[in-house]
Amino acid sequence: MKRVIVIGGPTASGKTSLAIEVARHFGTEIISADSRQFYREMRIGTARPSPEELAAVSHHFVADRSVTEPLSAGRFAEEGLHRLREIFTSHDLAVVVGGSGLFIRALCEGLDEFPEVTQEARRRVEEIEAREGLSGLQRALREADPAYFGEVDQQNGRRLQRALRVCFTEGLPYSSYLNKVTPRSFQSHYYALAPERAYLYQRIEKRVDHMLANGLEEEARSLLAYQQLPALQTVGYQEWWPYFREEYPRDRAIELIKRNSRRYAKRQVTYFRDFRAVEDFTEIAAQMEAVLG
Repeated sequence: MKRVIVIGGPTASGKTSLAIEVARHFGTEIISADSRQFYREMRIGTARPSPEELAAVSHHFVADRSVTEPLSAGRFAEEGLHRLREIFTSHDLAVVVGGSGLFIRALCEGLDEFPEVTQEARRRVEEIEAREGLSGLQRALREADPAYFGEVDQQNGRRLQRALRVCFTEGLPYSSYLNKVTPRSFQSHYYALAPERAYLYQRIEKRVDHMLANGLEEEARSLLAYQQLPALQTVGYQEWWPYFREEYPRDRAIELIKRNSRRYAKRQVTYFRDFRAVEDFTEIAAQMEAVLG
């Protein structure tokens, strides 16, 4: 059976160098599941692997498209599966690395597929919320999909809205679209770096300072015309837009980048806590070699 070694973890934890070590050891290639490193215009703020790192091992989905060509998790899974099939023609293993949990899950496990929501469905949900608030959304979902209503966090208005938009689009329950993903033909082995929090935050501080010294502000300014695109709604870029509009000083932008990076890292730690925690390359190599026999 073909296998995928997945390496996750929070920003600045050392995923890139670890993935390269693993890929070189097993003589294989790397697929990046970092949802911002896809875009060639975003080099500094995404901590893209250096030219030397990219040359050390074959990488895929790094700077291979423009910010004007957004790549959704579903589309990434389609393209990623095609690339994995190509890698598996000459390798039994592939490495997937990144901090974007949704994109990792889309590729390695699959996502539920929903219909494209219609404007009419959006309008109906907006009218219910405007007229009745959260209780109205709860009532509508209980009527449209009692099965999902019994499972969902009923206080989470955004989830209620999302489910209702799907229900109203084709008249089918939201729950009817769940758990229908296509099984993968490979086995995934999940690992994550989980450094001690104080050490991680120190690395984040140093990384942001390094980005600033290497031209992060100038890179963000060059992307000002694209600030509304989904790819630019991310830490390291979105904090510059108010500064460029003179809404707060430069020091505040830098402070927010560091703060938001720490918050993002904290969410990533939570997401990856179900992965097998490792500290270095030797642990993954030993465990995988035991699996491979």
